[in-house]
Amino acid sequence: MPHSKGETRAEPWEYSLHIPHDPRSVTVCRRTLRLILTLHGLIRLADVAELLAAELISNAVRHTKGPATLRLCWRDGILRIGAWDASPEPPPYELAVAPDSEAGRGLVLVRACADDWGWHPQRQGGDFGKYVWCDLGAA
Repeated sequence: MPHSKGETRAEPWEYSLHIPHDPRSVTVCRRTLRLILTLHGLIRLADVAELLAAELISNAVRHTKGPATLRLCWRDGILRIGAWDASPEPPPYELAVAPDSEAGRGLVLVRACADDWGWHPQRQGGDFGKYVWCDLGAA
């Protein structure tokens, strides 16, 4: 399979980072994501992927009370970024947010920057929560 100079072959991979309920976890997730993408030759996706992951994880930390998990999955030229949290409630998103608002724009950014996104209830271990995800294509 042909690939660009400096890019690893497109073998599927997946990582999960379990994080505590702590606002500092957002920074840990961003830096870990950048390292993973760098090691897999996908640094060109890092800036947008970091923004998307930070929005998903910050929502999980801000709007729930339990732990969270960042999941990164690469398959068929698509990077899926997902965040599991311990609340089964739908993700907090507004269809219209005031331009000068400093809150409520997270999923608006996700919708604008990702190729696709969604959420569904999901059990992780013994905890029932939700999984919010977005896809970012390599092209």
